[in-house]
Amino acid sequence: MTTIRDGTASDADDIYRLLSGFVTSYRPDRAVFDDATFPRIIEVASAGGAEFLVAEQNSCVVGYLLAVRIPTLFAGGTILELLELTVAEPLRGRGTGSALIRAAQAKARVAKDVEVSVPTRRAAAFYRALGFQESAVHLTWPTA
Repeated sequence: MTTIRDGTASDADDIYRLLSGFVTSYRPDRAVFDDATFPRIIEVASAGGAEFLVAEQNSCVVGYLLAVRIPTLFAGGTILELLELTVAEPLRGRGTGSALIRAAQAKARVAKDVEVSVPTRRAAAFYRALGFQESAVHLTWPTA
C-alpha cells in the first residue's frame, strides 16, 4: 500500500536517489543538495510556500512531488506550480504518480490556490488524463 505524506529532512537519501534518476537537464550535486537545496525545500514547504510530498511503501520513499506557490496578480491569488514529479522506475504506471498529484490538488484546494499548473514536455498525456488542460507554452532562459 502506498502512503502519501509531507516530505521531511529524514527523506534526503531517498529523494536524492530518485532525483538522480529523474533529471535530464541538470546534474545534481550531492554537496549542494545536502547543504543548500534540500534544506531550503523543507523550509519553504514548512512555511506553506511549497508542497513537498512523498509516496512511501514499506517505509521506503518511492516517489516525490515538489510544487511551489507563486503569488500572481493576473489570477487573483496563488498558483501551485508543479515542478518535479517522479516515481521509482519499477512502480511507474501503477498509480503512485496519480496519487501524488491528487494529494497536491487537495492541498491546493485547502490553501485556496487559484489553480495547479505544470510545465511539461514529456508527460502531457499523463496530466491530461488527470484533468489538466493545455493553456500555454513554457519557455526558459538559462542564466548561465
